[in-house]
Amino acid sequence: MNTQWSHDTVLLEEAVEALHIQPSGRYIDATFGRGGHSNLILKHLGKQGSLLGVDRDPQAVAHAQTWTDERFAIRHQAFHTIADLPEASVDGLLMDLGVSSPQLDDAARGFSFRRDGPLDMRMDTTRGMSVAEWLKDAALADITEVIREYGEERFAVQIANAIDRCRQERGVIRTTLELAQVVASAVKTREPGKDPATRTFQAFRIFINAELEELQQALDASLRLLKPNGRLVVISFHSLEDRIVKQFIVKHSREVVDRRALFATPPPLRLVALGRVRASAAEVAGNPRSRSAVMRVAKRTEVPL
Repeated sequence: MNTQWSHDTVLLEEAVEALHIQPSGRYIDATFGRGGHSNLILKHLGKQGSLLGVDRDPQAVAHAQTWTDERFAIRHQAFHTIADLPEASVDGLLMDLGVSSPQLDDAARGFSFRRDGPLDMRMDTTRGMSVAEWLKDAALADITEVIREYGEERFAVQIANAIDRCRQERGVIRTTLELAQVVASAVKTREPGKDPATRTFQAFRIFINAELEELQQALDASLRLLKPNGRLVVISFHSLEDRIVKQFIVKHSREVVDRRALFATPPPLRLVALGRVRASAAEVAGNPRSRSAVMRVAKRTEVPL
């Protein structure tokens, strides 16, 4: 049975407006998902414009392949692979990070601690190792580090120890609810309204998909890909992602003076920071998943590489 999962695109109008669409421009939606941003971008493009969608989720790619617009193409790859595109060939690049509603709502994908399913969490189910496969043989120290670093979890040691005990007593942890129960047994207190497993699931998902590494590589690639005055728009959903985006924009939009050579010409700026946007109260009320979204916008300078 082919279930159609719904998805409310976060910061839809704001993100597309921030791209400052030129009718004949070339754009990249590096995280196509279910195409909410892409669909609106195409409405702003003229006949000579083009849009490349990128996604490593086979279900997202399958949805994109049903589109018949000749201005649109889809690539089934992780979004850091945009680095292979020609230099200064893109007028705007959008990255909407995190997990889509269809991924969360489909228990078979293993992203949700509220729905029982196989403990997978891979964005691309055609390749790589699932969380269950990794946990089977991962060292206790590695599990602890992943939970602490990627989940920013203060109970990382207790949770990792609980996972290790479970492995020794019952074998492999195979399902999402089984993992959620193990985590809950180790976390004695949590913020009101927050499930004890939230941070651990985030940590394992980020780790198994190498999400932060991919983000950094894609950001680095953007400097080479964007044309002068091209726009970079990134929507983040947790502090680890947003910190990387913020630091990247600050690094390339701030004049750096070499104190060992005070009279030397500083390197040219590569970006101009254009702002930070949060979801409106109305959007959060209609789509609670948007409450943590942070959109950062920057413009490529006119100075060539």
